[in-house]
Amino acid sequence: MNESTQSETKPLFRIPAIFSQFTNVVAAESTRHGGVSPAPFHSLNLGGTQDSYENVLENNKLFFEALHIPFVTVAKSHQVHGTEILNVTEPGRFEGYDALITQIKGIQLAVTVADCTPILILDPRGNAAAAIHAGWRGTVGKIVAKTVLKMQELYGSKPENCLAYIGTCIDECSFEVGEDVAQHFDDTCKRWDDEKRKFFVDLKKSNQAQLLEVGLPAENIEISPYSTVLNNEDYFSYRNENGVTGRMLATIGFTTGELK
Repeated sequence: MNESTQSETKPLFRIPAIFSQFTNVVAAESTRHGGVSPAPFHSLNLGGTQDSYENVLENNKLFFEALHIPFVTVAKSHQVHGTEILNVTEPGRFEGYDALITQIKGIQLAVTVADCTPILILDPRGNAAAAIHAGWRGTVGKIVAKTVLKMQELYGSKPENCLAYIGTCIDECSFEVGEDVAQHFDDTCKRWDDEKRKFFVDLKKSNQAQLLEVGLPAENIEISPYSTVLNNEDYFSYRNENGVTGRMLATIGFTTGELK
């Protein structure tokens, strides 16, 4: 995974290696470094929280400028932990969608996260892309599988040609849940802890299983090695920070020409 840094130890964002071969694609996942927000949102808070609107806006501009992407080309949605998918035809701020897809060059898709799983999908042959926000509800609702199938329906994307990045989220050893949540997950994606009398769920593995089920080859899927909890110094974690924290962005889009 490539990195852009303000210093050697504090990356502003990380670039999924699986997309780095494409000179006309911008894909990245932000960290919490390099922004203007004060504690507890320090410092690159890119989403709606108790932080000020001005700080969040300035952070977004800093992030996308670092990627050489005009902020006016970005498409986002207010996410609701659902499974609705928006076919994006113009940049802007939308309401009620947890997955954004497009086949239009020059539109940069983005989703916000702070423990939930971001998934980026690229169809390099069909010039299509998707950005997905998958919390546990979206995961059990199979939003990732539904998004791949929607790309196939609308754009003719073939799953075997698609590439995917499962991004940084809460890790299995930190995602402690009760039976009410665990019951929705396959046994291969959860474990019971006798000592804590709780289940632990692996969101990355569950979303990976969906991608495999709809036809993406295993070698076409990259999984972030990072954790919002274990690497909380680099990423925001809603659970680890008791709900008072910022948001990261995962973003993907085709440029209108090769990057310089």
